[in-house]
Amino acid sequence: MSSHDIMHDERTQLTSKNKFELLLFRLGTARQGMAPALYGINVFKVREIITNREITPIAGAPESVMGAIDIRGQIIPVIDLCRLTGNTPSREPNILLITEFARTTQAFAVEDVDDIVRLEWSQVHPAECAGGTGYITSMARFNGDSGELRLAQVLDVEQVMRDVFPEQHRDVNKAELSAEVNYAAGGGKILAADDSAFARSLLDQALTAIGAPHVIANTGEEAWQMLLRYADEADKDKVPARDKIALVITDLEMPEMDGFMLTRKIKADERLKHIPVIIHSSLTGSANEAHVRNAGANGYVAKFAPKELCEAITEALAS
Repeated sequence: MSSHDIMHDERTQLTSKNKFELLLFRLGTARQGMAPALYGINVFKVREIITNREITPIAGAPESVMGAIDIRGQIIPVIDLCRLTGNTPSREPNILLITEFARTTQAFAVEDVDDIVRLEWSQVHPAECAGGTGYITSMARFNGDSGELRLAQVLDVEQVMRDVFPEQHRDVNKAELSAEVNYAAGGGKILAADDSAFARSLLDQALTAIGAPHVIANTGEEAWQMLLRYADEADKDKVPARDKIALVITDLEMPEMDGFMLTRKIKADERLKHIPVIIHSSLTGSANEAHVRNAGANGYVAKFAPKELCEAITEALAS
């Protein structure tokens, strides 16, 4: 087994403890006189880091796309995160984070890579708590090597890709979905959880299109507390919890509690374990999908494929 495989296995095992690793990087300054802003991205989304690679400008590309690079025969776009997030560059962003998620590959140009930190999802809080929105899903709070408090803004890669390449991330085709999927779950709602505002919007569109009553949570912890309330309500009405919540759709990366932990808690609870769980994540790849199955999920759908998601819903409800 290679050292890369060993590191991947170690990082995969972190999910059983509601932990993950965050790659920290800097994008320039938000205001004059301030230190360069600190941002983070889940290590699972970063394939490699390269420097000093020639970028070929592309005619007609969006302003935030610096051009394209050739990585071992693969042509991928280079996105200038500093320009996109409205920061002022302090120097040329010559470090490229080669990222893979939602079945796409792209490079994010950054000024500097700071560190990789191992965190618990309980150390990550929704961006709304700090007044943040836009390209940030959450804020990571942790202590540095010398004990000082550090805050990192966790990038909303789904929103980044939606804004940079809108033609590839269109709204849900409601007519197509409603014509192909007939939702029937005996009156139970679908509970969906995702920390990305863009992802929540697409989920709402897809579920509305197939006529599925639903509620949406911003974090795994919020979804878990909602499930407990629905379970209590089911007990009071003397009906199975599945009569209240027919299905759960969850992202993997979420503040406070990730989708792996949420899935395991559902499957370990006597009242909730019969509720099907579908993972809806941008963390694609065979290793991640195998780990999802080990967590007890009933299905795995990569973002953003509304038709595949609705097909998975139909299959899960029939089980």
